[in-house]
Amino acid sequence: MSQSFHFEADEPVTVGTLGPKGQRVFYLQCRSRNGPVSFKMEKQQVAALAEYLDRVLEGLPPASVGDPPTDFDLRAPVEAEWAVGAMGVAYDTEGDRIILVAEERAEDDAEDSAAEPASARFTLTREQVVGFVGRARTVVAAGRPPCPFCARPLEEAHGDWCPCHN
Repeated sequence: MSQSFHFEADEPVTVGTLGPKGQRVFYLQCRSRNGPVSFKMEKQQVAALAEYLDRVLEGLPPASVGDPPTDFDLRAPVEAEWAVGAMGVAYDTEGDRIILVAEERAEDDAEDSAAEPASARFTLTREQVVGFVGRARTVVAAGRPPCPFCARPLEEAHGDWCPCHN
């Protein structure tokens, strides 16, 4: 069974990639007091999370928001603890914090399928969320451009041609 984590609001959270376009691996990373802790994600998960967090911010009661963090580089070593499956978001009204919970993706061939998946709980300030959303959108947009018809990533070797054009 994988390890679970709980990160507080003073621990920076970021998203980034390793690898060339078309082969990038996406990571959610927290720079905890004990060093960086990374989780593997899919590009679509990063994009969906950014959009959802942005909508959550829009729906919160008005509050003054300071400057978001600016240092979003991944820290080495980047070794995924586990791959993210399900995610959930909640709002703590008392602390004015956004809570992100990422659960470990269940493997189809897991020996103990009854075991509870590991989870990572991130307590985030509004400033952290604003910065995270901007960073996530930048990271997602830095990949291959999508086909205008089917939205699948275009292969650089084929220019702007996609099999759906047939």
